[in-house]
This record gives sequence, C-alpha cells and structure tokens, in this order.
Amino acid sequence: MEGKTQYLDFNLSINTISESDAVPLSAFSCGCDEIDDFFHNEVFLCYKYGYLIPYKCTAKNSGEILGLFTLANDVLTLEFEDKVDFPNLTFEYSDIFRRQPTYPAINIGHLAVRKDMQSKGIGRIIVDFIHMTFATRRISGCQFITVDALNNPRTLSFYSDKLGFEFQTLSDMGKHTCRMYLDIFSHPD
Repeated sequence: MEGKTQYLDFNLSINTISESDAVPLSAFSCGCDEIDDFFHNEVFLCYKYGYLIPYKCTAKNSGEILGLFTLANDVLTLEFEDKVDFPNLTFEYSDIFRRQPTYPAINIGHLAVRKDMQSKGIGRIIVDFIHMTFATRRISGCQFITVDALNNPRTLSFYSDKLGFEFQTLSDMGKHTCRMYLDIFSHPD
C-alpha cells in the first residue's frame, strides 16, 4: 500500500519485515522501551514460530523505516448487552451476529511510529491499511480489528478518539494494557 499524510511530502510504502531489516530495526526507536525492545530483540523469533507477521512502513524515496507493526489472528468475545446495542448492525445480519459466541478478528500486536515522526498521520495510515486489507481482500473471515493498547492517555486517545475503537471492558483500565476493538465494516473509509 502507498499513502501520504497531510503532514508529509513523501509517499509511504507498507511491506512485511524480513531478516535483512534487522540492522535498520536496531536503530528504530518509538520512545517506548518496551516496544523498542520487542522490535530489537523478539520480533524475528515470534515470526519464526508463527506468532505474528511483522510489517514496516517506509518512506518510498529514502527507504527509512518510519513505523512498525505486527498482525496476528485473534477472536473477539462480546457480552450479550454489547451485541444488543451494537451500532450499524443491519436487520438481515442481526440474528446471526447475536447468536455467535465469538467473532473473527485481526490483532494489532504492536504498533510503533518513529519518535521524530509521531503525530504526523503515520499511525492512522497503518490502521487504515489494516482496515482496507481485511475489509476488501476477503482472504478469511474477519469482522474486527483488536488491540491491547498501552494504558496511557496518548495511546488510548489515538485508538478511541481518533480511530473510533471501543473499549471491550472497563475492568482493565487499571492494568498495563486495555483491550479495544473496531468493527471493520462500520469503520469509515
């Protein structure tokens, strides 16, 4: 996928990460030690054993890595009351939707934007790429995007206020991460 943000003059490209990216990854920093450590020391081992697929968002003109993220299959479980009040549910699908015990999802395991490039629209382009890929490619059933967002105001605001993610539960508000989800088919294009 290619994209531009309103803040950047260059085209972006999103591709999977390979072992040849190990050296550029070692210089990447988003400013969060936990996430930086994951991309520096664990990502290739997780990939090797099929836990996730890592991706990079690069500037097409320079090849610089501006953002990194991982994707893995997931499942979303909703409480009955969440199913009853689910927005944008069509009549023809509502009975089928409410009968399901779980829903297929794709999980954003890690999402990081290089520290000097944050707040320039790159994170949104990455999430839009994920949304577009799973809404249009139809490789397998996938109804939601999930994320276990770091529990800090900036990250939670990015997912909830800017992108429309919902909190799956309020019981994890005091924990290290908050489980959030986005309905792929009600997300604006």
